[in-house]
Amino acid sequence: MKNFLIFPLTFLFLLPNFLSAQQRGPSQGMPDVGILPTIQGKVVDNDTQAPLEFATVTLFIQMDSTMVTGGITGVDGNFALDAPPGKFYLQVEFIGFQTKIVNEIEVNKGDRHVDLGGITLSTAANVLDEIEVRAEKSTMQLSLDKKVFNVGKDLANSGGTAADVLDNVPSVTVDVEGNVELRGAGGVRILIDGKPSGLIGISNSDGLRNLPAGMIDKIEVVTNPSARYEAEGMSGIINIVLKKDRKGGLNGSIDLTAGQPDNYGVAFNMNFRRDKFNFFSNYSLRYRNGPGSGDTYQEFYQGDDTFITENTSRRTRGGLSNSIRFGADYFFNESNILTTALNYRYSNDDNFNRIHYRDYENSLSNQVSFTERTDDEVEKEPNLEYSLTYKKMFEGKDHELTFDLRYQDEEEDERSEFLEKYFLPDEITPSGKADLQQRSHNVEGNRNIILQMDYVFPFGKDGKLEAGWRSGIRDITNDFIVEQVEDSEWVPIDNFTNNLLYDENIHAGYATIGNNWKQFSWQTGLRAEYSEVRTELVQTNEINPRDYFNFFPSVFLGYEINEKNTFQVSYSRRIRRPGFWELNPFLTFSDARHIWGGNPDLNPEYTNSYEVGYLKYFDKGTITSSLFYRHTNDVIQRIREVTSDTTSTTRPRNLSTRDDYGLELTFSFDPSKKWRLNGNANFLRSQTEGDFEGQDFSADTYTWFGRLSSRVTIFDKVDVQVNFNYRAPRNTTQGRRMAMWNVDPAASMDILKNKGTLTLSVRDLFNTRRRRYISEGENFFVEGDWRWRARQTTLTFNYRINQKKKRGGSGRNGSGGFGGGGEF
Repeated sequence: MKNFLIFPLTFLFLLPNFLSAQQRGPSQGMPDVGILPTIQGKVVDNDTQAPLEFATVTLFIQMDSTMVTGGITGVDGNFALDAPPGKFYLQVEFIGFQTKIVNEIEVNKGDRHVDLGGITLSTAANVLDEIEVRAEKSTMQLSLDKKVFNVGKDLANSGGTAADVLDNVPSVTVDVEGNVELRGAGGVRILIDGKPSGLIGISNSDGLRNLPAGMIDKIEVVTNPSARYEAEGMSGIINIVLKKDRKGGLNGSIDLTAGQPDNYGVAFNMNFRRDKFNFFSNYSLRYRNGPGSGDTYQEFYQGDDTFITENTSRRTRGGLSNSIRFGADYFFNESNILTTALNYRYSNDDNFNRIHYRDYENSLSNQVSFTERTDDEVEKEPNLEYSLTYKKMFEGKDHELTFDLRYQDEEEDERSEFLEKYFLPDEITPSGKADLQQRSHNVEGNRNIILQMDYVFPFGKDGKLEAGWRSGIRDITNDFIVEQVEDSEWVPIDNFTNNLLYDENIHAGYATIGNNWKQFSWQTGLRAEYSEVRTELVQTNEINPRDYFNFFPSVFLGYEINEKNTFQVSYSRRIRRPGFWELNPFLTFSDARHIWGGNPDLNPEYTNSYEVGYLKYFDKGTITSSLFYRHTNDVIQRIREVTSDTTSTTRPRNLSTRDDYGLELTFSFDPSKKWRLNGNANFLRSQTEGDFEGQDFSADTYTWFGRLSSRVTIFDKVDVQVNFNYRAPRNTTQGRRMAMWNVDPAASMDILKNKGTLTLSVRDLFNTRRRRYISEGENFFVEGDWRWRARQTTLTFNYRINQKKKRGGSGRNGSGGFGGGGEF
């Protein structure tokens, strides 16, 4: 670890000298002239001549529209911007007024001040119809290399979380337990601002539920990433982009949320740009407390006997969470930018679960016992992340070098108190058996250091060479202890007490090259990764070290038939390393009849992914279609095993192979200026082959899932939206997952002269979002029905500070470019 830090510390020490050597000279348009001249003026209302405070003023170079500096007006409407000699134009913006451009501003050597005098802005009220305030970015923008989902444009996301947002993204599904799938497969790599982040925590599902939708700008989905990106992510990459702006002056937004079941929150997103500094920050405070329920029927077979258990669970989950992100960009000049950011999230949850077990022998008419088990859990999660990024831009478009260093420190501290009481079949009379008292304490820690460098070199007209390296050092610890009262003393339970140490070092280098020739485009790349993984169970002295070296190639070929039709073929090799919870053998203890645990001996999955895509532009919309095939080795599947006449255990195992064949259709279409439609459908065949301990776990399934969204504008200021999601039944290696569907309506209205928006949304209107399944094997049958949370109704108020609410037509974004080859 110490040796690993030598390079970044040396780099930071030498950075000032490096930057001073990279200042642009006079021939590049931004000379170093010592004390700079000042461009000044005053912004006033054209009708009343009153000064306009907080108007945004931004200065650009006349020749190439490069932004030089910016600021905001004071209480008297005055502004002053430092600028070197040159020719510029000034852009002046203020909410409710027309944007004004002041051209032909010339600063000469020897000038001390350039006074623009009074700059008048006219109210925008008389041109609202002309510029169509409803001209915002489309909810969904499509291209061959990725899909972009603009979060703020989907009313269903109002007041929700990152998990809710992802569940509304085309091709992405989030089950009731928070697990994310892309095109019907798990193993999704989730990034924040293009990098792994502590904001999603040790467990993706918990972190996604604690990240408010109000902090998110957009979601980017890449189904077949190039060698430029981490090889992690068997089914693709999902990048969550947080809100951040570099526009001059002060701008931002405030969100207030209230909902039932309990869901209350406030979020701030602020940005301030002045001269060479750009400050950005996000803060959210959220309280939630929601009910959940589940029912399970199980039969275990032993010889001629059948042991039946009916399990009824009722729980509440919730608590208080805080998330803060603060950072700054420093522009040494227009070609050197240093960015630093600090993310901190702290959540304090209080969860309660009550389970009733009704036990029968051979038939439901022969009940033998009734048991009540309660779990009172307190969970605290502090997560800290610090990042430092330096970006150097050279002469020529897209010629740049980027260094990125980040440190993550995450922790989860869980304490549970269990109480089990026993009754006769009448469910009232105590059985006489002593109550069982148990408690557990689980502390998980995750320390992660990531150092990354990326270099982009353009050549010729459209060629591009990219190269870089990435090193990640990750240490995870997990102390887990379960105790129960015996003879009035707390005694550890051996099988449930241990200490796991997990060390992971991954070093990678990559290179990609691509170019265009007439209507053809191509890109090829290769990534090499060396991984060292070591797991150790301290108490039992079980040590499992392993290392492996792999190559991950990628190839992309594109053909632009014409400006409205593009065709692409792509291939990439991916890896899915087992997650922390899949490796952690310590067992969950909330449900004493069904115990979950990990497997420290798991091997990673390897996937070869092939895709053929077609993108078609219409006057009023866009449609993409993709045929894809994935072949995966060492497939990880959770296998359920019976351990007693009432108890089963589920652990992940490596099976043999899986072949996925699929067709994806995605569209965005505007029938009129006030009606917008978008949707997505995936059709999938999945064949899994494998066995474990002599049992066959093969499965062959045909399934599909889809999403349709319709949004209509009425009365000019009111939007009404309805989302419909459906997932068809699907066979699994040990049973079947039933169909699931839900409807999410929402409506919003602009108020306060278009500075504010009220949104009312209902998630899962008909309470149909439930996980229903059948699991069966040689000696058991289980049928379950689980709802993570009930219908949620939320009212959100959004207020914008020096920001316009843009609206508009369907998103025609991108072209045939290299699939997954662009930068997030």
